[in-house]
Amino acid sequence: MTSRRTALVVGGTGPTGPLVVNGLIERGYDVTILHTGRHQTDLIGSEVRRIYTDPFDGEATAAALGDESFDLVVAMYGRLRMLAPLLAGRCDHFVSIGGVGVYRGFGSPDDLFPFGMPVPLAYGAPLVGDGEEFRKLRMIRVTEEAVFECHPSAIHLRYPQLYGPRQPLPREWPLVRRALDRRPHLVVADGGLTVKSQGWIGNAAHATLLACDAPAAALGGIYNVADSSALSIAQIAEVVADELGHSWELVSLPYEMAAPARPLVGSWSTTHRVLDIGPTVRDLGYRDVLAPIDAWRAATRWLVENPLERGGALEQRLGDPFDYDAEDRLIAAWNDARHGLETALGSIDWTREPNYGSAYVGNRPNPGVAEKRQSLNAADSPEASRPLSQQARTLGSAAQRASGPRRS
Repeated sequence: MTSRRTALVVGGTGPTGPLVVNGLIERGYDVTILHTGRHQTDLIGSEVRRIYTDPFDGEATAAALGDESFDLVVAMYGRLRMLAPLLAGRCDHFVSIGGVGVYRGFGSPDDLFPFGMPVPLAYGAPLVGDGEEFRKLRMIRVTEEAVFECHPSAIHLRYPQLYGPRQPLPREWPLVRRALDRRPHLVVADGGLTVKSQGWIGNAAHATLLACDAPAAALGGIYNVADSSALSIAQIAEVVADELGHSWELVSLPYEMAAPARPLVGSWSTTHRVLDIGPTVRDLGYRDVLAPIDAWRAATRWLVENPLERGGALEQRLGDPFDYDAEDRLIAAWNDARHGLETALGSIDWTREPNYGSAYVGNRPNPGVAEKRQSLNAADSPEASRPLSQQARTLGSAAQRASGPRRS
């Protein structure tokens, strides 16, 4: 009789852990989880063996493991720089989880020219250097290097900010709480247009299981993990409100004045952080198991059923005081200032009012342009009167294959 494959999951009880553990069981593995024991979950059955130790302590972890070896190791928690050498030569396949902050400009968009990360950020964009101001970000890069020094054929995944059930610090809670409180307004910064790659816990777990399958094309590679598409802050706010049967007016302020929006942006800048997951799709075969709009709805429902304690320690860590009186005064002051500015702007005598240009197509008037010119599809437009054969244009380009996930 063929023996079953064995897997060690370091961690395994966080947001994605139970999904990975149960996915490995479905794949035929006998699974052992190694963790502190502080976070237990009934999502993992009794057939899963537990090893209790501190995965941040090398000596304690070495003693707990003894001389055991495994077919697969999934390092989801602990000090990865310590775990990688400890498990060298003791597994056939090593999968590790890190973070996306390894890219230069992630913490300091003013390090880049032009300012901010391009959208999307190319997979092969420069990583943080030794001069990176934030040690935490430097160590993400150092940790990736340590993994492949010990496990050349490993697969390393860069997790983004996750959302969904069991997330210990749900950054969408400020939206959910305000919708539950039926706030009529929501202050957003710069239109709420900031976009950053995030990951539904089920999608991130799915990517991890694909890495556990060890496809040949992915061995020795590093992969960005994120939902296939990203919603802006304003779009997430719209989904959350709709899921809770609420609607609100988004009050857009310049970021310098939009203090209530800071916890949602999570940075001193509203620039974007959108990752390239093309290699993840190509080599791992990744696809979302839940589309982002549906995922944000599910995350909202979870928080309604499992709310943070109002005023509690976790809520305070979000940096949001939920000071609705102050927010109302800010909105009132903004409306007064905007009214005064609109009055001043009305006195400006344009020689010709700026508009959206001749190519504009939209359901709102193009300032200063006659009604019949509103759409390029107007029946009397010169283009519409030409035969379709003359209108057709074939646009082709030789798209180069995206750079692969190999480490340079």
